Amino acid sequence: MVVTVRATLDEAARPIDWTTEIWSGKHVNRPGSGGNLLAAEALPDPPPAPPAFEAPGPPGAGTRNGEPLYGFAAKRIVHHLIPDTPVRTSSLRGLGATMNVFAIEAAIDDLAERANQDPVAYRLSVLPDPRARACIERVAQMSDWRPGEPAGTGHSRGIGFARYKNMAGYAAVVAEVEIDECVRVLNVWCAADGGLVINPDGAINQLEGGIIQGVSWALKEGVRLDTTGISSRDWESYPVLRFSEVPELFVELINPLTDLPPLGLGEATGGPTVAAIGNAVAQALGARIHDLPMTRERVMAALLKE
Repeated sequence: MVVTVRATLDEAARPIDWTTEIWSGKHVNRPGSGGNLLAAEALPDPPPAPPAFEAPGPPGAGTRNGEPLYGFAAKRIVHHLIPDTPVRTSSLRGLGATMNVFAIEAAIDDLAERANQDPVAYRLSVLPDPRARACIERVAQMSDWRPGEPAGTGHSRGIGFARYKNMAGYAAVVAEVEIDECVRVLNVWCAADGGLVINPDGAINQLEGGIIQGVSWALKEGVRLDTTGISSRDWESYPVLRFSEVPELFVELINPLTDLPPLGLGEATGGPTVAAIGNAVAQALGARIHDLPMTRERVMAALLKE
């Protein structure tokens, strides 16, 4: 999946026109319905392949969270669905939301730098939704966010925000990283608004699980390909986060007993976590990594470009 962002800015470096452009295979190709099951190809009269179609959303699939929640005057999504890919694709948790939030939030941090503003203050200046603002303000308090820290020190914090599907739970995440040759996530703070929360402990478990999975996506997980196709066949060639690498987690629910409809928090933290790590790494390195996962090789390549 490849995502680009384009913005036209006003005099204060705030977008007045925004485009998210997405190239992606199908995200809803999970087995179980005739043409999606490989075993069906062995039938004497196999069913036809399902049509190459994804609902534009919301909630969308490849376009999920492709529209930023920020209050820009004009926003659009351009979606290039790639129906036939060299390998079969299916559903990553959150579908396209993770990559879209990663791209959008990276661009927001870059625009904050252009405007010579702190990333938290910049977000609040372009975000009209009071519940979204409350999440960002609270996670900044939880993490003792300090504006104006220097870049390129090898240690920093970054923020990421999204409302999942733009219609479910809100989550703001701050990640603290340190970098030697590899990225290590030390601490992650999260403030989430899921409306009325029936089971707060269960909701926090879901948010924490999404954060840990987001750290694994950001730093570790990437399918390897060679001339024969997928070469990732084990946990050596497809690494995931180890227990020893799990950061300290601090999660708070905002007004969980509020008299508002439950919104759902099951997949709310994946995108914001990956985005927060990406922004923390960019600040710590003084150089942005645009590709996932943020491996040692990509850290070194980003430094060599500077």
